Parts: sequence; C-alpha cells; structure tokens
Amino acid sequence: MRATRHRLAPLTLTLAGALALGACGGGGGGDAETSAGSTEAGGTGATGATGGGETITIGIKFDQPGLGLQEGANYTGFDVAVATHVAEQLGYAAEDIEWVETPSPQRETMLQNGQVDMIFATYSITDARKETVAFAGPYFVAGQDLLVAADDTEITGPDTLDGKVLCSVEGSTSAERIREEYSEGVELFPTVGYSECVELLAAGSVDAVTTDDIILAGYASQPAYEGQFKVVGSPFSEEFYGVGLPQDNTVCEDVNTAITEMIEDGTWERLIAENVGENYTPNPDLNPPDVEPCA
Repeated sequence: MRATRHRLAPLTLTLAGALALGACGGGGGGDAETSAGSTEAGGTGATGATGGGETITIGIKFDQPGLGLQEGANYTGFDVAVATHVAEQLGYAAEDIEWVETPSPQRETMLQNGQVDMIFATYSITDARKETVAFAGPYFVAGQDLLVAADDTEITGPDTLDGKVLCSVEGSTSAERIREEYSEGVELFPTVGYSECVELLAAGSVDAVTTDDIILAGYASQPAYEGQFKVVGSPFSEEFYGVGLPQDNTVCEDVNTAITEMIEDGTWERLIAENVGENYTPNPDLNPPDVEPCA
C-alpha cells in the first residue's frame, strides 16, 4: 500500500472487509477521476496499482443522478467524487477502489458484515444508526423535500399529503417522518430505489416522492424527465450526510481530516458544482458543514 499524503497516518484494510477499524461517531454514502468525478471500478487485489495491490471497498448508491450513479463501468456523482478524494488521502488511487451498491435497508448490515469498508451513500447520521455503526463527517447537509409533477398545485409541503400516495425507499426515515409529523392520512409506497419512485411518479402511479432535496434535484434535472417534475422547495429537515464506518475502526480521525481539508481548500465547492449542477444551491446556513469530532 502506498504511503498516505498530507498528514494522514498509514492505513491498512483487509480485502475481505475483516477490518479492525477504532470507534467513531458523528453528529446529528480503472481510470483516474475525471473532472466530473467519474471513476472506473477497480478490481480486488489489483496488481501494479499505486496502492500496492490493496483495494478499498466503498459502498455507494448506483441509481442517484448527481450523487451516486452507475453508467457501465463508470461511477459518477458528488458522493463518488467525495469518496474518491477521501480514499486518495488515505493512500488509495482511484483504481484501488471497488465500488459496491449499498441499498438503504442494507447499509448497517453491510458494514457490520464487512462487505464494505466505508459508505458514502446519502447516509444521514442519526442516533439510532450510531447504535450499530460509526460515522465520520458530516460532509454535506441536505434538507428533506418533495418531488411532484410540474403542474401539481395541490401539494405545497408535507402537511398537504393527506389522501395522497407518497413514494420513498425502504429503510429511509423520510416517509415515516411525514406520516408521523405532518400528514397522518398519507399512503406510503416503499420501493427498493428512488429511480423506481421517479418512474412511478412519471406514470402517475404515485403523487409525490420524498427524500433529500439534493437527490430530488438530481432526478428532476435528468434529460429523460425534462419539464415533468418540480421540487416543491420547502425543505423541512436537516440531513447530515456522514461516512458510514464499522464501529470498531481506526480511520475516523483520518477521514475527518480529509473532509476538513477538502472543505478548506475549495475542493468541496468544486465537486458540488461539477456533480449537482448550477440549478441547485445547498443551504448556505448549513453548508459547507462543520465536521464533528470522532467519539
């Protein structure tokens, strides 16, 4: 494995995910990286890599435009770009990264079972999740919102969803929060991924999709859906995106250092612009975020 750069300590991760990684908590997911944050998948134990043949297994979403999207052998989006940058600071070249899909309901299990070394997958830091996994970060703060048809005038916020069908992803806290806090009469329609929710919205099978505003903005900007959807624009939560780690880890401080340096040197702002686009502006009161100490 190559020596780490900047002030990060050397890192050793085993290929099977049998990590001996020191507890950490947070507050409150081939070719070199391109300017758009695109990387090509690396193979396990790749020989001749800068990382000395070692690989790091990183969990991301495969179906979130602008954040984590698989397109053939390429992986693009803000989460992918941040993960690549952090991995490089830990001593791994882009070709040393093995990307693994981590659906929302499986993230904790995949960390506990050693299927992934870390997760950058719009993974909100919560106290409940910190009971089973650890977090570094946050590296972004999003806000929950709603995606609806462009001509919808009835849905203006989470308290206008009684009698409506709301789609979200199994394992996400988004839809349950709306039913518990805003619209008791909403009908929840869970799916495996947000792409399925958006397809159902386009077909008129559901009335709205809920998740974080940055995710919804990515879907709304896709050429295939141009002009069909709008983000309501009334965020009603603060979602602190963290780097998921096994509870027993020794890298949280190094990950936090990489994130802090990324924010301070302007890399964070550049990656937002390159991957999410000009039509989305993160909440300036919360972004860039303050990285929480490991605990």
